[in-house]
Amino acid sequence: MIDINESVMQFLLAFVVAGPLLGAVAALLPAPPGLKGKSPEQAVLRHGVTVTGVILIAAIVLALGFDHDHPSKMQATTDISWIPALDVRIHLGIDGISLPLLVLTALLTFLCALYSYFKLPSGPSPKAFVALLLLLESGTLATFAVLDLLLFFLAFEMVLIPMYFLIARWGGEGRTRAAWKFILFTLLGSVVMLLGLLLIGIKAGTFDMVALATDNGRSLTTSVQVIAVLAIGIGLAVKTPMWPLHSWLPDAHTAAPTVGSVLLAGVLLKVGTYGFVRILLPIAPDGFHTFAPYLAAFAVVGIIYGSLACLALAKQGAKGDLKRLIAYSSVGHMGFVLLGIATMTPTGVNGALFANIAHGLITGLLFFLVGALKDRTGSTDLDTLAEESGAALYGKAPRLGGLLAFGAVASLGLPGLAGFWGEMLALFGAFNPAADLSRPAFLTFMAIGAFGTLLTAAYMLIVVRRVCMGAVPQDMPKLADVHGYEFAAWTPLVALTVVAGLWPRALLGLTDPAVQQLLAGGTR
Repeated sequence: MIDINESVMQFLLAFVVAGPLLGAVAALLPAPPGLKGKSPEQAVLRHGVTVTGVILIAAIVLALGFDHDHPSKMQATTDISWIPALDVRIHLGIDGISLPLLVLTALLTFLCALYSYFKLPSGPSPKAFVALLLLLESGTLATFAVLDLLLFFLAFEMVLIPMYFLIARWGGEGRTRAAWKFILFTLLGSVVMLLGLLLIGIKAGTFDMVALATDNGRSLTTSVQVIAVLAIGIGLAVKTPMWPLHSWLPDAHTAAPTVGSVLLAGVLLKVGTYGFVRILLPIAPDGFHTFAPYLAAFAVVGIIYGSLACLALAKQGAKGDLKRLIAYSSVGHMGFVLLGIATMTPTGVNGALFANIAHGLITGLLFFLVGALKDRTGSTDLDTLAEESGAALYGKAPRLGGLLAFGAVASLGLPGLAGFWGEMLALFGAFNPAADLSRPAFLTFMAIGAFGTLLTAAYMLIVVRRVCMGAVPQDMPKLADVHGYEFAAWTPLVALTVVAGLWPRALLGLTDPAVQQLLAGGTR
């Protein structure tokens, strides 16, 4: 780690949050400043790669300058009065919980910008595409960095508009319906969430998340906490998404362009679960305790439901869509995240945070791979991939087939890869939940979740067998294997999946002290 002055750290965090927004404005100018290309379209795409690359470098430097000896402490903080009448402040800061999500967002957005430079999805102006991508990055980074409830809500909502347009204007078949479904579900959930946030701020006398977490619910009655957790939890559950509020997700993923699916799964789904950890657990612990068993029950239903839906899509003759299958798998994987949070234990919450990062890396890789298969074969239909143009992917495009198999076994939680630790820790947390939570109930939830891991292995291995294995007919032409730009975009995800699986302490060493402090009574 490197020693960086606190004022420099403050500047870096502010730059990471605001830089993409400034880049989005610059992308809409007649010519992006300082960049040239063979055409205006190439110039603006190069601008997107440059801006997201600079933001990624700044996020890495921020991580290197982070005081890893005190990850529970809010660092690189900025606290400026913004709306004095409402006591709303521009309060930014990072700790061991938010830092990994910040770096993950910067990494995935850069990889998406790099991928789009070579493989831009068909649609309107590249200027609008790059501007929306940068606006989406800015909103997501702000969500993980702000420490004021109203600013959190604004950042939480800021990501909806760019994602709506990315689906509606650059998506595939059914994109208009999928985009409307996405925006309506999330907006309706957000309206309810705003009421809960206002209730907390008004009753506690502040919207400052650090002060509220330190207070640990002492200034809020149990009834206020219960109402607030219900209202805020609905909004967060829609974005997660939690069963049965998940139905917008498969349609959105199926219709979205490749980079839209990568960011939706890799980053946007994390916003909801982050809100559970950052807001509800420390600020309204009594209210959360009331709903924890119900949250765990919905979580394990989501695990089984998502896995059964994937099995139905994966079986022979089901006319399953591989992109839709991976979308349903996210419902199951996020169920493990919610189960870990519902245990209200350090083990479970650490598992949830680890599973968040692992899901972003692995599912982001899988959506990149499915997009590459669609580019080569013109379809993501499993029957088409398995029987007509995609049979025996190992023989026709061995590197692509190997990466797809790697992503599948990582997703099913193979020990030694990132997908294993989060789900295992969530199950361990359910084995011994927080005091006053029903242990028999959580043992039942643990058993159901463990059964879900078997179902996950089943459908992922079926996908690998159907798409990757088999004899290659002599007269069948080979598919184009991994291109250079694809290798550049996918290698970091593969490497980090392996590193996180073999060295989980790198992530748990950041999150555990922060989680311990959060559950004990907030962040300092």
